[in-house]
Amino acid sequence: MRNRKYPFIVGFLVVPVGLYALLVLWPYLQTFGYSFTDWTGESQKMDFVGFKNYSTLFHDDVFRKALWHNVLLLVFLPLVTILLALFFAFLLNVGGRGGTSGVQGVRGSALYKVIFFFPQVLSVAILVVLFEAVYRSDQGGLLNGILVKLGLQDKNNPVEWLNDPNLVLWCILGVLVWSGVGFYLVLFSAAMQSIPKDIYEAALLDGAGRAHTFFRVTMPLLWDSIQTAWVYLAIAAMDAFALVASLTPGTAYGGGPDEHSEVLSTYLMRNFLYYGKSGYACAMGVVILFLTLILSAVMLRATRRERIEY
Repeated sequence: MRNRKYPFIVGFLVVPVGLYALLVLWPYLQTFGYSFTDWTGESQKMDFVGFKNYSTLFHDDVFRKALWHNVLLLVFLPLVTILLALFFAFLLNVGGRGGTSGVQGVRGSALYKVIFFFPQVLSVAILVVLFEAVYRSDQGGLLNGILVKLGLQDKNNPVEWLNDPNLVLWCILGVLVWSGVGFYLVLFSAAMQSIPKDIYEAALLDGAGRAHTFFRVTMPLLWDSIQTAWVYLAIAAMDAFALVASLTPGTAYGGGPDEHSEVLSTYLMRNFLYYGKSGYACAMGVVILFLTLILSAVMLRATRRERIEY
């Protein structure tokens, strides 16, 4: 009976594993192969050039600039998003006034969760339309209008949010944080609801304040969820293609002004589809793949802690 179950399991796995190999693994292998050629993407003709694409890549000033922008997003996107999501999740679940029912969240927390989660259901196209209005470079834009009303900005000299080299990347970061906080708030809220309220009540009885309870009780017990969130946000920071390509100025696929919002994915697509340097773009894709794998492994290793049971 035991030996007869293996053909049954294999029968179920053959089709999905075959499709995964065909649609995922095979394109990866093709990309590796193309990265060693001078393929233009428009013909079947290609010549083997060895590691020339890779050596050119690491001497490419635009690639290095794009890599630095991804590094900045990699540092600030997970940090800001996770801290905000943890703060709001803590308030919604255990930040209310204590009463006869013990520790509880703020009143209307269920409604707040829906409101916070709402940006997560919006497509990138809708986000672009919304934030084009927010970042408009006249007083009709939301941010400039607020600054003018508060007397902090001259209406005849509005802030060029997406055209200012010093601001454009932080504007992109703001959109990514705004759209992502709600998802991780719900994730952390679900994890917090599994923590027994007795732990919080005991901490409060011992004289622990809200801040002390947050750092000493909540964060250690949510560490597995925080670790998962950090990896997902790190992967998002290595991408950001659709938002940058649609929202920022540039010749093709955004990245402007003057490559100050360029990220690896937009530079890859520009080389692949606009400059006709598809072999070079494939080399860039291989580098992005290995960087993402290495960063994920480092994050998991650096944030690994002994599991706390409760």
